[in-house]
Amino acid sequence: MASHPSAAASGQFEIGGDITINRLGFGAMRITGRGIWGDPADPKAARETLRLVPELGINFIDTADSYGPFVSENLIREVLYPYKGLTIATKGGLARTGPEIWRPLGRPEYLRQCVMMSLRRLGIERIDLWQLHRIDPAVSRDEQFAVIAAMCKEGLIRHVGLSDVGVDDIEAARKYFPVVTVQNRYNLVNRASEDVLVYCEKHAIGFIPWAPLAAGALARPGSALVEIAKALNASPGQVALAWSLKRSKVILPIPGTADPQHLIENVAAAEFKLSDEAFAALDRQGRSVL
Repeated sequence: MASHPSAAASGQFEIGGDITINRLGFGAMRITGRGIWGDPADPKAARETLRLVPELGINFIDTADSYGPFVSENLIREVLYPYKGLTIATKGGLARTGPEIWRPLGRPEYLRQCVMMSLRRLGIERIDLWQLHRIDPAVSRDEQFAVIAAMCKEGLIRHVGLSDVGVDDIEAARKYFPVVTVQNRYNLVNRASEDVLVYCEKHAIGFIPWAPLAAGALARPGSALVEIAKALNASPGQVALAWSLKRSKVILPIPGTADPQHLIENVAAAEFKLSDEAFAALDRQGRSVL
């Protein structure tokens, strides 16, 4: 293993056909306080982690206005602006009133406010990838999609992604704008979005799995995950990441952390190559604990 791993080892993907990124990215949710609320417990470590991101070949960062709220976007600008060689994706559509409180808010005027304020915080004139964090069930999804399409036409948004959606939602949104990424929960032991992943593969849509390191009962002693990790001299989390990268060429994992060493370990996972046999064993055992 190289002393300085690179996310380039994860392979590349083209977002929207015109933004090339290394598939292993960085999720910037954890550079905030407990409950994804307020400033990070260790601001120095959070800033050091962000500084290390481009040094490790990561050129795709996923954040959201609701992380903090606003803390993640503000730190990204402070540490990484003007983002040379980086694609900064952000999200909007959730209201925060306290730690671990996430309320969908999809009124068109609020979504526009989300975009305008993210532009201001990040110090940019156009967001390369803006993702609807949740479809608000209290608002017509057509209303939500229509205002997003309008902001694309105005040049405020370059590409659009969706989060926590089903295939029907994606198809409905594609009547208004191209959907270039989908961000759903997906990992070794959570395959509820398998049909969404298959759809994304068919249409060359990037699939961004959140909570990619989760392994649940699969991390117990004697499991395939633990045994394969021992054989590779890796951690279970690294093997879980390697599995997701092998699972599909459209998968773009974004493991998050506010610890520089943990970031290095995550990126090193891109250099582990699972055999077909190891992949199949992990897949079987992962499905068995669903």
